[in-house]
Amino acid sequence: MFHFLYSQLMRLLVPLVLARFWWQGRHAPALRQNLGQRLGLVQCYSQPVIWVHTASVGEVIAAGPMIRRLLDRKLEARILVTAMTDTGLAQARKMFGDDVDYSYVPLDTPGSVRRFLGRVTPKVAVVLETEIWPNLITQCYRKQVPVFLINARLSERSARGYERVRGLVRPVMQKITWIAAQAEKDAERFRRIGVAPASVEVTGSVKFDVDITEGIRESARQCRQILGARPVWVAGSTHAGEDEQLLEAHRAVLGQHPQALLVIVPRHPDRFGSVAELAVKAGFTVARRSLQQDPAHAQVYLGDTMGELMMLYGAGDMAFVGGSLIERGGHNPLEPAAWGIPVLSGPHVFNFETVYERLRAGEGVVMVQSGDELGQAVVRLMATREERQALGERALAVVNKNRGALDRVVEGIVERL
Repeated sequence: MFHFLYSQLMRLLVPLVLARFWWQGRHAPALRQNLGQRLGLVQCYSQPVIWVHTASVGEVIAAGPMIRRLLDRKLEARILVTAMTDTGLAQARKMFGDDVDYSYVPLDTPGSVRRFLGRVTPKVAVVLETEIWPNLITQCYRKQVPVFLINARLSERSARGYERVRGLVRPVMQKITWIAAQAEKDAERFRRIGVAPASVEVTGSVKFDVDITEGIRESARQCRQILGARPVWVAGSTHAGEDEQLLEAHRAVLGQHPQALLVIVPRHPDRFGSVAELAVKAGFTVARRSLQQDPAHAQVYLGDTMGELMMLYGAGDMAFVGGSLIERGGHNPLEPAAWGIPVLSGPHVFNFETVYERLRAGEGVVMVQSGDELGQAVVRLMATREERQALGERALAVVNKNRGALDRVVEGIVERL
């Protein structure tokens, strides 16, 4: 009954969701393209397909090393990458070019998923992290398509939420073939909401196997030359309600380090313009990367381009990871940590609970409670090269110590094909 009601609700929402994509397409034209894919109207495949589903940019980046390993295995199967967002697909295309295929994931109605599976007929569905869609999983089960939930995480907050709709969630979770959990606490939470114990394995987080290519390293070196020999801190994946705090923190930093530069990278492209306007109204001189403006005399450099956050982290002396000064749950701190630079974060990091536990245990992250504390921490690190270097080295050591999950995940997928 719960599943039936859910499916009916999703059917009713389809016109509204499509209308929303069309409306948002005024500023992001890619959202208006291939709307039929949202209904499962994708190209037909005659060859075997490994379907990898990611939610958006962060999951695409996390899936990157895994997809490259699968490509290297030459498994005689085409890899199809799906995402929910236009930015996710754009990031995937930038990473893989013509080596894989791309599509929007179908909306989670029985008909849309059936049409998708009928055209693709995947050998396996590899789903990243927490993308648990009842009809997608149920229809795969009926079509005998194994579903692997990879790099799986489940916060205590989410687990309690799922338990409140146990009648819908438990039958769905029992249809998942294999869950590769990031940590034992994630595995236990999945068992609590209905996953068979034999289907859950703790493999660790593939995000520790972060891959910084030589091309990205060279781009970071070139970017740093543009930014100049001045103290630079990067604030990545920032959100509304957070940017104001970051700008005030930077005002405090400039009071002690007048030549300092804040590189701010909003999480969502539709906020690029509003963040630039916010910084100008706050009295800062701003240069925008998308316009190739010279940052030599700027106090704030706006990273308003797609897919360059990893590179921009490498051009900085330290990095704040956004989504953490507000109750958003944080973003991936391992990207700056892999550069061996100090990592700073607010307190709200429940989306990356395990990763932050490892960083805290290894003394590889500075946790702050407010924008004021953030400004103080940045001032201190800019003044003390030895502390800055030691903190960065500890962050990198945590990354290196926890590598290896990627090998376990790839082997698990190949063995189960």
